[in-house]
Amino acid sequence: MSQTINVEQLNSALTSLRTLRSSVSHVFETLSNGLRADHGEDGKDKFLLELQELLNNVNINLRDLEQTVNGLPIPTAPFNLGNTTFLSQETTQDRQALYTQLVNSYKWTDKIHEYCSFANTLLSQNSLKRSYINSGSTKRRGKLQSNHNVAPHQVDNVINNIDRSYGAMKITISRPFASNAVVQINLSHVLKAVVAFKGLLMEWVMVKGCGETLDLWTESRHHVFRKVTENAHAAMLHFYSPTLPELAVRSFMTWLHSYVSLFNDVCKRCGCHLHHTSMLPPAWRDFRTLEPFHDECKQ
Repeated sequence: MSQTINVEQLNSALTSLRTLRSSVSHVFETLSNGLRADHGEDGKDKFLLELQELLNNVNINLRDLEQTVNGLPIPTAPFNLGNTTFLSQETTQDRQALYTQLVNSYKWTDKIHEYCSFANTLLSQNSLKRSYINSGSTKRRGKLQSNHNVAPHQVDNVINNIDRSYGAMKITISRPFASNAVVQINLSHVLKAVVAFKGLLMEWVMVKGCGETLDLWTESRHHVFRKVTENAHAAMLHFYSPTLPELAVRSFMTWLHSYVSLFNDVCKRCGCHLHHTSMLPPAWRDFRTLEPFHDECKQ
């Protein structure tokens, strides 16, 4: 009689589990479909009410499952194979290995049950600790950095101070993406760049020529400015400082301002200026990373 009750309780728990999974699947299906035509004009409100009702059903099904599971008896001994022992006498070729697989499954279940018992014993002795070592000294937690969450006026003050420091570099601040600043930099008649900020952290840089349309994602059509963009990304990562974000921004702007002599410096490899003036000259200081434009360098 007790075995029949246990089977009925187990079937009830499995039914509650299937009901809970079905209700959760219905929630995700409703979210994926979004607003429908039958919601009408007040579609958003009706959609939220429908979603709230589905979530309430999930909570009800979850409570039912918890109550059913709590009523299940805890097994005190390994499971008895019962009539499944006769599976070893099966003469059908494709079912002969079923008994061995079933025995291995029960052994795996018993081993998991044993490991869980050991884990429960150990964790109950250290319920509020993340380590088994008792230490008398407490470690001081480091201060959490919030450089990505800075007031817009503070970002404007930092960038405006940098703008006043360099006469050949004009900096313009805009915010097309909510409160995050997008800074446009015009470096004399040499180049222009756009820098995307997240608070005081620089996240993206794009460098182009003066005659090109400036945006965040399209690369320059000139090889020299594509190479400068790669160097700018490397410099942005090099100057990154979570503890001193203002210094990181100022250092990057100082580095970018050094490109004001981009087309006046001589080639470091051959010591000459560009012979063919119809071609756009490369960044001479970074000539080691570019293809040579000079006849002397090619030799």
